[in-house]
Amino acid sequence: MPHIVLDRSLNLFDFSILFKPEFQKSPLIKISDMYVNTQGNTALFFTVVIDDSHHEFFIQLITGKDRTTIRLLPTTDPPKTDSVKQSLANLYFQIKKYYPDINIQKSNLWDYLKPNMIQ
Repeated sequence: MPHIVLDRSLNLFDFSILFKPEFQKSPLIKISDMYVNTQGNTALFFTVVIDDSHHEFFIQLITGKDRTTIRLLPTTDPPKTDSVKQSLANLYFQIKKYYPDINIQKSNLWDYLKPNMIQ
């Protein structure tokens, strides 16, 4: 399962104010809405990817005491295409823009997280 683990906890209520919908033209990656649960420890991002086919799914952001994980929501698990993996990286780049001191602790998406990949 593709994932990015960050080295600190995020306040998801604060990030929900900063979050801006993402749109990439080619391949089409659209991350539109953010939903935060009442405890503030999980957020879902409605995502549409159109590459060779059309995928609709949620990216899940889970924050704990000392880390935050970006992953695909298992119940909407799409095929792991390059565009689907890039959507997780795009969300990371937005988080990094607002929280420049946050770093990646571990990931299996390093090819998508190179600085020249910033949209």
